[in-house]
Amino acid sequence: MKFNINQQELQQALNYCQGVIEKRSTLPILSNILLDVQSNKLTITATDLDLIFIHQIENVEVLEEGKTTTVSSTIYDIVRKLSSGKKINLTLTDSSKLHLESEKSIFNLNCMSASEFPLTDENFDKNEFSIKSKQLLKLLNKCKFSVSNDETRHYLSGIYFHQTEVEDKNYLTAVATDSHRMSISKIRLEQKIDFDPVILPKKTIFQLCNLLDSYDGDVRISNMKSKIKFELNNSILISKLIDGKFPNYIQVIPKNNQKKLEVGLKTFLDSVDRVASVSQDKKDGVKFNLAKDTLNLSVNNTNSGDGKETIGVNFGYDLEISFNSRYLIDVASQIDGAKIEIFLNDTGSPALIKDPGDFDSIYVVMPMKG
Repeated sequence: MKFNINQQELQQALNYCQGVIEKRSTLPILSNILLDVQSNKLTITATDLDLIFIHQIENVEVLEEGKTTTVSSTIYDIVRKLSSGKKINLTLTDSSKLHLESEKSIFNLNCMSASEFPLTDENFDKNEFSIKSKQLLKLLNKCKFSVSNDETRHYLSGIYFHQTEVEDKNYLTAVATDSHRMSISKIRLEQKIDFDPVILPKKTIFQLCNLLDSYDGDVRISNMKSKIKFELNNSILISKLIDGKFPNYIQVIPKNNQKKLEVGLKTFLDSVDRVASVSQDKKDGVKFNLAKDTLNLSVNNTNSGDGKETIGVNFGYDLEISFNSRYLIDVASQIDGAKIEIFLNDTGSPALIKDPGDFDSIYVVMPMKG
């Protein structure tokens, strides 16, 4: 195996692999990436057995075809420290060493045989559909912060994707909740698709966001019983799904929140963020004291003191309610419009938050006691 490749292209591919490979893997081969060079293409594969990432780099100068595996973190660390955009020569020597050369740098990296690398031949059914990369990224970003970290309820530690129908229009809907807050976002589908509901694991979500950030085009999605496959132009991500039943989220959406609070998004976000500064762990509730067209925000922390701020809002009632400031900041950070709309009922009821700039996304935040 012998080939030459551009430093930037290799660095980008190896960077994606870092997110897949587990730092402390029980099997040494899982710390490695598979490098496979054939007919002017390099295919790089990384896996933790639950997630498989395959990336192809085209127009590679191939002098001799072949494949091997080497430690992902080591080669990534070397490649990212080499001069940007320069040519890297890689050769597999007889003694199972990968010889890497660029400008004045020479490295010999240990390899393990490619035959040890766990590759599964995935046969996905034909129920494939396409979605624009930016639309999929929107769904993930609007929901990922509400995913639960509670290991005991594994079915909440991912985003629930399913098809919904509203007034004869079909949507791909994403939902996430940690039982204190919930995000729901949907995008319109051109036609009904053949797609079973799935719960996408947290690690997959972040890996997918990473890929979609720098990709503009179509993503082809297909799923079989326990796995899902995302295909981009030159990358494929295959992930196991979370086995479990997602709760009936529809019944959690407040139906009778008639008191509408409307406020400029930036004003609101900055105020909550400032007032919450006195709360070190962000666990202290930010208290809303609402009167006509006025919102008094306050946070009181026994160790560090208190903070207060008043902002002008559109609101016609008197109401006191407290929220976790982190939850409000997370939601407000995903709002597209210039304003944020918060629909309230009473002190003990969840708030429904809407985005005037995106009618397809809503959020529910539970109040804090006291």
